[in-house]
Amino acid sequence: MARAIWSGSVSFGLVTIPVKLYPATDPQDVQFHQFEKDTGKRIHYKRVAGQGNKEVAYDDIVKGYEASKGEFVIVTPQELESVEPTRTRTIEIEDFVDLDEIDPIYYEKTYFLAPDRNAGAGKPYALLHKAMEQANKVAIGRFVLRTKEYLAAIRPMDGVLALETMFFADEIREAKDVEGLPARASVSKRELDVALQLIDAQAREWDPSRYEDRYRDAVLKVMRAKAKGKEIVVEKGAEPEKVEDLMDALRLSVEQIKKGKPARPAKATAKSSSRGRRTAAKPKSTSKGRKKAA
Repeated sequence: MARAIWSGSVSFGLVTIPVKLYPATDPQDVQFHQFEKDTGKRIHYKRVAGQGNKEVAYDDIVKGYEASKGEFVIVTPQELESVEPTRTRTIEIEDFVDLDEIDPIYYEKTYFLAPDRNAGAGKPYALLHKAMEQANKVAIGRFVLRTKEYLAAIRPMDGVLALETMFFADEIREAKDVEGLPARASVSKRELDVALQLIDAQAREWDPSRYEDRYRDAVLKVMRAKAKGKEIVVEKGAEPEKVEDLMDALRLSVEQIKKGKPARPAKATAKSSSRGRRTAAKPKSTSKGRKKAA
């Protein structure tokens, strides 16, 4: 069961709603550890200064800010504490905006806001949720998590209030800074019509369960096969047909969609073999918990 990482209240006019904050996502990436190739010994890292080999204690480490190229100013914990945001336990709603006005690029991480039942927050929580859902509005506010102040959007979602931490405006890069954008080219009506047919052929209702992390599943399959001493064999997938003409490519795409699903990428399979078996020099990790990607 998820554990609350923050508790406080949402300030809605003169109404205060006691809430708790829970992570809404649970990444399932695969984590690898590092070992020396020939000995199988685990790799460790040390905190060293310059070219020295002596490990530096945490108490002897200070932070520095690069004021200009190669020039740093050292800052003390006391100086950082002097500018820390006031650690309030309130999410102050400053504005309500249309949900459709916020581009998803501004969303950083999602959390669930749950009412604190022990504080009688059920009814005001349900009222705020229903009102925002009916008005198609999102609440914009700020709150402090640990030592950082976040801009946040609170929105109704499947019977709960979701809180999205957000990037500030100056953290969003402009598309014009990317080479090759904006893309400008003339498109004929005929090409557009066929492209719309392709989109229509693949259009469906959003169902997140249809999309799996195939790479993660393939990696885990390979790791489990290696752990059982099996040889890993990669099946070579069919080469995609090269089509030079845009119209031909669009037409062929529509035809393939109508006939069935496109070919999948190559998958790794395993067969029994003495190769790939673990040895004492290369230990298997005994780390507990979920495996994450490096």
